[in-house]
Amino acid sequence: MSVADRSFSRRGIFKALGVMTGGITLGRWLGSSAVAAQEPVQTKAIETFTGPGANPHWNSVGPYVAEPQKVPLILLTDRPVQLETPRHYFRTAFTPNEAFYVRWHLEGIPNTVDLKDWKLQIEGNVNNPLALSLPELMQKFKPVSLAAVNQCSGNSRSRLQPRVPGGQWGNGAMGNAMWTGVRLRALLEVAGVKSDSLQVQFQGLENGQGPKGLGSNLFLKSLDLGNPVLDECIVAYLMNGEPLPMLNGFPVRLVVPGYFATYWTKSLTWIRVLNSPDENFWMKTAYRIPDTPRGNTNPEDMKAGKVKTVPIERLPVRSFLIWPDGTSKIPAGMNIRLQGIAFSGFGRVNRVEVSEDGGKTWLPAELGEDHGPYSFRTWGMSWTAKSQGRHTLAVRATDEKGIVQPDEPVWNAGGYLWNMIERQEIVVGKAS
Repeated sequence: MSVADRSFSRRGIFKALGVMTGGITLGRWLGSSAVAAQEPVQTKAIETFTGPGANPHWNSVGPYVAEPQKVPLILLTDRPVQLETPRHYFRTAFTPNEAFYVRWHLEGIPNTVDLKDWKLQIEGNVNNPLALSLPELMQKFKPVSLAAVNQCSGNSRSRLQPRVPGGQWGNGAMGNAMWTGVRLRALLEVAGVKSDSLQVQFQGLENGQGPKGLGSNLFLKSLDLGNPVLDECIVAYLMNGEPLPMLNGFPVRLVVPGYFATYWTKSLTWIRVLNSPDENFWMKTAYRIPDTPRGNTNPEDMKAGKVKTVPIERLPVRSFLIWPDGTSKIPAGMNIRLQGIAFSGFGRVNRVEVSEDGGKTWLPAELGEDHGPYSFRTWGMSWTAKSQGRHTLAVRATDEKGIVQPDEPVWNAGGYLWNMIERQEIVVGKAS
């Protein structure tokens, strides 16, 4: 499905961005001490790591920190900054900008952008190189909007067994937003892509050392010019109707609906058309998965060099129970409303089911509003626990391609593509 054209007032866009046209600055990072008055007092010491078994918590473990333009989020690493969204922010279809997770790859991230100087440059194998200011992007091109899930490739990495290197994310390295911007294809058409071109490469403002000796000091990602996803990509300057937070890619970021966030270049500043394959580290070596069903393999075959890999692309179908979250007891006999979200990179979710008997039987949930094929789809279901004790609820989703969420784990060296059915224990009544 193509990007939905939405009526959007340019005057409204300028009003939203007006306060930032002279530049935006993050200033100094705030320390975790700023969170004390905003977060409940911990009743026990915070774990610093879960392992070597699978992480039993919904989120990763770590302290809450408050960064500029953000509510307190879970700190995974600080160089580069990685912040995870707590579970309760996923009770609605759209994730608040201030609660949206953060993931950068290199330590040199931008903390100021002066829009008097910034330009989006479209260069390389084109007939008409462009250097567009933000006002030019908004004035010269028709704005379009679409809802799309942005999910880190390593989301839920802490579930894999055996554990693999990398940020040990829980389930909160994801978010859904309504993105507004310019069609990527419209920009490429004006630039005039030459006939012998093969790929389009994207680069933002982050830089740094990266893995040593691998030429990884710039974060570069590419897509084939013949890939149909380019028809749905937009260069977004609004996120849920507001300017992007600095940590989420101000002033513009690439939106690649249905694809993992590795392609969603933040603070996008260069678009290059290439006439030869992009073999930089972030394409040739990083973010690759086994060329097997679900990207699944085992440590022995990986170590023996038996596994062919391909670049990671689309999000597998997933679903989550968000509430109840198991942190408090539910009185026996009380009817409650189960609430959750589901999504797929292959098309809209059209079925969510819940099981309370270990997957032997499944009951259909009610689906929330359809915001498009790449958006979170909320779901709900009335549930009454008639007996005291511990109950385990499982949830699974099916998308419009007929892909059903599996109940088997996955393993690969990158810690990618985890989408096993989630389970939540609920304590009812007086159970200890």
